[in-house]
Amino acid sequence: MATQFQPLKNTVSLNSPFGNFTWGNCKQWVLFAGPDIIEDEGLVIETGKEIKRVTKALGIPWILKCSFDKANRQSATSFRGPGMQAALRGLEKIKTELEVPLITDVHETIQVADTAKVADVLQIPAFLSRQTDLLVEVAKTGKVIHIKKGQFLAPWDMGSIAKKAVAAGNSNLLLCERGTTFGYNRLVNDMTGLIEMRNLGFPVIMDCTHSTQLPGAMGESSGGRAEMVWPLARAAMGVGVDGIFLETHPRPDQALCDGPTSLPLKDLEKVLKNLQSIFNTHFE
Repeated sequence: MATQFQPLKNTVSLNSPFGNFTWGNCKQWVLFAGPDIIEDEGLVIETGKEIKRVTKALGIPWILKCSFDKANRQSATSFRGPGMQAALRGLEKIKTELEVPLITDVHETIQVADTAKVADVLQIPAFLSRQTDLLVEVAKTGKVIHIKKGQFLAPWDMGSIAKKAVAAGNSNLLLCERGTTFGYNRLVNDMTGLIEMRNLGFPVIMDCTHSTQLPGAMGESSGGRAEMVWPLARAAMGVGVDGIFLETHPRPDQALCDGPTSLPLKDLEKVLKNLQSIFNTHFE
């Protein structure tokens, strides 16, 4: 079994009006980054402009991450967004203004068609990674699919999940690590799992944000350790990944969702400089 970080036989590509992206060829890694959810258009644009400035200066391909709905909140009173249709209209406006592709998640089959009209990459949330009907419906769109590994799954279990999408006619898959349940209110990361998943033949992404989550730790909501985002990103890049997923916010303490796990926007540039340097060591 190969463990060295090297190009995959089957790469995944996205050709969009705002740029072309390839995962798995080891020539560059791709960043998924943005605020967790569309709190308001102004905040997403503010955040996106700064991410664009930094990634352009560093030569890092970037795709905006922003959810239109958070269907798996612990409390019914937690903020979920402005509603699907309003949020999708907002996200379409934002991606056009920023001139950047978009990744967002879907939770139900009835959301897929409308979301696919706006998003360039469709995401399957970790809690829903085994939902066959959802995965098949997303696969039928032909879009690049970002599948988060369930907190309850072993890395090699993602092979069966990937086969569902391939059988539905879509092999444009990215497999994502976001932590494994370890007792109550705690997640851990097994970095060897990144190698295990990549050996399945698909590019691998490290979600450094949700890996720091403390599920349900605040009673009505989840806590988190945002200070661990950078160390986890460094470790994953050292092992070898095709992309990094992180959520960032200009004011995490005021964020309406996942503030405790969001990287402060002011820290983004130094983090990305460091990750780019680590990535380059694979090919020196």
